[in-house]
Amino acid sequence: MTTIGVPREIRAGERLVAATPKTVGQLRALGYDVVVEAGAGAEATFSDAAYEAAGAVVGDATQVWGSDVVTAVGAPWGTQVDAMRPGAVLVAMLQPATRADLLEKLAARRVTALSLDAVPRISRAQSLDVLSTLSNVAGYRAVIEAAEQYGGMFAGQVTAAGKTPPAKVFVIGAGVAGLAAIGAADSLGAQVRAFDVRPEVGEQIESMGAAFVRADQAQQQVSADGYASALTDEQERLTAEVYARETADADVVITTALVRGQAPRTITAEMVAGMRPGSVIVDLAASGGGNCELTVPGERVVTDNGVVIVGWTDLAGRLPQHTSQLFGTNVVHLMQLLTPGKDGALVLDLDDPVQRGMTVTSAGELMWPPPPVAVSAAMPGPSDNAPTAEELARAEQVAHEAAARRRQRRTVGFGLAAVLVTLAISFAPPAFLGHFTVFVLAVVVGFYVISNVSHSLHTPLMAQTNAISGIILVGALLQIGSSDPLVTVLACIAAAVASINIFGGFLVANRMIRMFRKDA
Repeated sequence: MTTIGVPREIRAGERLVAATPKTVGQLRALGYDVVVEAGAGAEATFSDAAYEAAGAVVGDATQVWGSDVVTAVGAPWGTQVDAMRPGAVLVAMLQPATRADLLEKLAARRVTALSLDAVPRISRAQSLDVLSTLSNVAGYRAVIEAAEQYGGMFAGQVTAAGKTPPAKVFVIGAGVAGLAAIGAADSLGAQVRAFDVRPEVGEQIESMGAAFVRADQAQQQVSADGYASALTDEQERLTAEVYARETADADVVITTALVRGQAPRTITAEMVAGMRPGSVIVDLAASGGGNCELTVPGERVVTDNGVVIVGWTDLAGRLPQHTSQLFGTNVVHLMQLLTPGKDGALVLDLDDPVQRGMTVTSAGELMWPPPPVAVSAAMPGPSDNAPTAEELARAEQVAHEAAARRRQRRTVGFGLAAVLVTLAISFAPPAFLGHFTVFVLAVVVGFYVISNVSHSLHTPLMAQTNAISGIILVGALLQIGSSDPLVTVLACIAAAVASINIFGGFLVANRMIRMFRKDA
């Protein structure tokens, strides 16, 4: 039976582990035996006894690195590659773009290496993306670090002794880390503003509770590979103006901008000098050189004007228990992909763009870089059959005439409806007028409430309309036995319409829920 080895990370300060007792059970369910190095999970609060209870064997480094499959957090160090047997599989974050020497060593050892930090950025591979996992945790932890360094409270307070305003937090970048930071800062009660050069993420920023800083001339569309492209000189100048204005007003600045692993300069020393004493900058891009000009990777710096700059490069590792669990789950998802028979037999399919994109060495050959993968974010190219100016003008004229006819029909319809309503009110009994007034007010209020609801809230809105329809249905059933034929007819119609809305709503909700179920 195939054995998976989980080593103890030996890099200084590393607290993560590639498998937890829970994920060990999931790996065993796929048919694998699991060997965990003694003490591998100690820094993440997972004891050797917990691994044994989950079905793993606790062994030494030799047993682990001699396994058929070795899954680790970071790349192997020193003689660890030599301890692997030829034909083994290595699953870890290998930094293939910058570690050519390691790839050559793995290929010479005939090790098949899959780099977890080279997962293609496509929807189908999201469950394997450890970079998103680590970024999400780092974004959350960045806010915790900022709250510790900041000399005030994030949430505003109103007390008998007076009131304090909420902290002002400015987040640069709305990727996974940026959105996590926005959510954490907002939950602590801060006043959050955020900026990203990609205007299409504005709705995501606002959905997390932050205000989207708009600067139309400074923003751009995503490039063909789904990432933000480099800014032009004019865009850099305009974004610098945004950063200078926002940082001067902020108590906490969190920077997350990374372009293919490199940190562009977003906060200059001059901007830092313009910030208030006691302000805090947490630079999540410190590992890539830092977004702030004064960031020192791995260190905390206090400037002459009292601004604290945090450049920790191990933010995700500062929450080792949950980060290890999420990381281990990413590994499980990968092994599920590589074990289609759930029989402990690893099958590598290089025709699969996800598996091919992660494979950096195989059977003694270097496989890096992989062929490009098309992503959904790519913009469609220009059409060869683009309409001419005359055709566009003609189409615009036709659309204008059609709109004018619609407005005319609408005006006539409203006029006829007004006449009919006036006649109905004139000849109707006095009690009808009161009911009709309530009905009209309900229609007007309902129209304005529903028309102003964001598209992202339509699902919870549907749940509320189902509840309202339930009330209508109960009322209609109570009126069906009325002696007035008109009341009975209206009650039957109301019951039928409410029933359609209720059952239709449940069907739609059930269909949406099934989309997220693994067994669907």
